[in-house]
Amino acid sequence: MRTSPGKTSPGKSSPGCEAGVGVVAQPPMPCPFFLPTHRLDCGAWVRPPRLPLGDPYAGVCHSDPSAPVEPPEAHQRELCNCGYARYRCAHFPEDAAADAVRFSVVEDTAGRIELVYVIEKDHAPAEHGRLVYVQDADRLEGPHTTGLLARQARAFLESRASHGFTGDDGAGQA
Repeated sequence: MRTSPGKTSPGKSSPGCEAGVGVVAQPPMPCPFFLPTHRLDCGAWVRPPRLPLGDPYAGVCHSDPSAPVEPPEAHQRELCNCGYARYRCAHFPEDAAADAVRFSVVEDTAGRIELVYVIEKDHAPAEHGRLVYVQDADRLEGPHTTGLLARQARAFLESRASHGFTGDDGAGQA
């Protein structure tokens, strides 16, 4: 069965992050409740997939902030790192206001990296904004400078730097 670019065949999924049956495949995004703590080894893949934070991360689920949970590594690779885990993850709250988060670099010049973030629900933007990372001060500026979104933004930036993306190199996403 042939599909158009960006589409998935029934029962097929993108490598690394699953896509729903017959759903338009979008670049994966991390779960909005995932707090990345450190990079995972890419050795589980022959060719690592493009992941939302650039590299695979281990971390902690904060879907219930009063009882954070560290899911098994396979769960983190397939769900936490990839978002859209509603109905597939036992920890994902049914009434969650978001399904995933997306990051992209808007500008990277002279020690200042400007990111745009999009928080999605049901494959549509629910919130968006900009964050600025000031490299010399190791500081995020903007509406979300602490918490899960800030840690995800930092993980995205760390991955991007580890892959050699700096300055105006045309590499907007990790």
